[in-house]
Amino acid sequence: MSWAALGAGAVFVARRVLRARRRIDFTDSVVVITGGSRGLGLEIARALAQEGARLVLLARDTVELERARIELAVITATVHAIACDVSQAEQVEAAMAEVIERFGRIDVLINDAGIMQFGPLEHMAQEDFEEAMNVHLWGPFHTMMAALPSMHRQGGGRIVNISSVGGVLALPHAAPYSASKFALVGLSDALRAELARRNIHVTTVCPTLMRTGSHVNATFKGQHQAEFAWFSIGNALPLVSVSARRAARRVVDACRHGDAYLFIGVPARVAAIANALFPGLTADVMALVTRLLPGPNPHGEAGDEQRTGWDSRSRWAPSLLTYRADVAIARNNEMRGHQAEHLRQEGQ
Repeated sequence: MSWAALGAGAVFVARRVLRARRRIDFTDSVVVITGGSRGLGLEIARALAQEGARLVLLARDTVELERARIELAVITATVHAIACDVSQAEQVEAAMAEVIERFGRIDVLINDAGIMQFGPLEHMAQEDFEEAMNVHLWGPFHTMMAALPSMHRQGGGRIVNISSVGGVLALPHAAPYSASKFALVGLSDALRAELARRNIHVTTVCPTLMRTGSHVNATFKGQHQAEFAWFSIGNALPLVSVSARRAARRVVDACRHGDAYLFIGVPARVAAIANALFPGLTADVMALVTRLLPGPNPHGEAGDEQRTGWDSRSRWAPSLLTYRADVAIARNNEMRGHQAEHLRQEGQ
C-alpha cells in the first residue's frame, strides 16, 4: 500500500472522528426555521419535532403559519410561530428579539425562506434580481447577524443555509434565482471560516430539484404556461428530483454533525464537480439546454407579468407527468385560499 493511500485513509478516519465529536442532540434545542411554514422548511420542522426540539417558525403568511403550528404541536410540546418577512431587517430583529425573550437562546438557525422566479432574461427586470437578493442573501444575513450574539454568549451554535444546485451552477431561465443563491454560498463560506473558532458551524445545503409542492407558488414570466410545464415535469422526474422528506432528513443529519456542505441528489453533486473541473464544457451544455426551453413571449411586454404556477396551468401541468410533484402540494402546506379548494375538488 502506498504512502499516498495511507495518508488518504488517515485523513478520512480523522474527518469521521471529528464529525462524530461535533454531533449534537436536538432535544430541547431552540431551533429557528425561516420559511418553516411550508415546503422543505416544514419537512425539516417535522423531522426536528420528532427529536424534541423547541421550534420557532418564521414566515410571511399567518394562515400558513397557523396551519403548520397546529400540525407540529401534535408532535412536540413547543412550537412558536412569528410572522416575519426576512427581507425586512427590522422585522427580523424584532422576531429574533422575541425568540430570545421567550426562550433565552438560539441554538440552531435554519435559513430556508426562498422564492423561485423563472423565465427568459428578456423578461427579467432589475426588481426581480433585487427581490431574489433581498430574500436569499440579505434575509439570511439579517437572521445570522441577529442570532450570532446569542450563539457567542452560549459558546456555540449551528447555522444551516439552504442554497441550491443553482448556487453552484447557474440554471437557465433562472438568472435572479441563481445569482442570489451563488451569493448565499459565498456568504456561508465566508462566515464558516470566521465562526469555526467560536464553535459555530455553518452548513451550506445545495439540493437538486425537490418534490416540495412549491412549484405551484413559484413565479413565471415569458410564456408562463410553458415555463411552468417544463419546471413541473422536471420537478417530478425520477432520478432528477428527490422527495422533500428525504432531503429534510439529510439536512437535519448534516446540521447535527456540523458538516460544511451537503449536496442532495446526484444532479447537484455532478453539477458542482462538472462546473469546477470543466467550466467551458459545462457552459456549452447549459447554452444547449437553454435553446430547448421556451423563448420570450411573442407578445412582448405581456411576458413581463409575473404569474404563479396556480395561474399557469395547462394540459401539461398538472398531469400524469407532474403527479409525483403535485402530491406534495397539500402535504407541505403549499395551498392558499381558493387553491386549497381546487385541491379538494380534484381529489388531491
